Amino acid sequence: MPDRIPSELLAKEFFESVPDFLKELINDEMPVWEALKKLRAFITASVKREINIDIPNGVYLSGNDISIGEGTRIEPGVMIKSPAIIGKNVELRQGAYIRGDVIICDNCVVGHASELKHTIMLDGAHAPHFNYLGDSILGKKVNLGAGTILSNFKMTTEKNIKIRFKDNVIDTGLRKFGAMLGDNSETGCNAVLNPGTMVGRNSLVYPLSLVRGYIPPNTIYKVRQQFSNLTRNS
Repeated sequence: MPDRIPSELLAKEFFESVPDFLKELINDEMPVWEALKKLRAFITASVKREINIDIPNGVYLSGNDISIGEGTRIEPGVMIKSPAIIGKNVELRQGAYIRGDVIICDNCVVGHASELKHTIMLDGAHAPHFNYLGDSILGKKVNLGAGTILSNFKMTTEKNIKIRFKDNVIDTGLRKFGAMLGDNSETGCNAVLNPGTMVGRNSLVYPLSLVRGYIPPNTIYKVRQQFSNLTRNS
């Protein structure tokens, strides 16, 4: 691990600003993944245990450390496990599964069959269709295409997640670490972001992409299809 984390991997390069209540958790000058190490303790200490909406029939709340802000709409079939902080004017659609250690800020959408675990969604982020978000942070107005998966655990190994950045290999100290998506970035349908993927602000990941490592800001990441002639023996 380098003596100094490259400036491109600091939180301020991914998120222009965070809500005031998160500034203790997400500091501009820290490596962006460090927030995940403190997330559970932060939520447990910060949750106000206030539910400011009427909970519809068919919505399941598990545990007491849950707060839900005004104007949030929750459809039947949603499961929320504590601890969880859910902001104002959030939309949780039928079949969403909030597995705990989750912060969903204002004006976010979590859609049908989308699952969140140990994750932060900043204001206006959307995970609207068949998404998995494990040990990840989505910046403001990030949008995940249908079926996008943020994978958080390396297959066949129990080693820490490492990030390759230019000539450096950086050990994050995390066994589970999904993806960091900077403000206004987007993914296309069925993209898979491998553990430790870092997507800079205003970047686009095209559908069906398999992504690993660091994607700079203002980048389009795509997989090019190749065609070849098929010759059959008569």
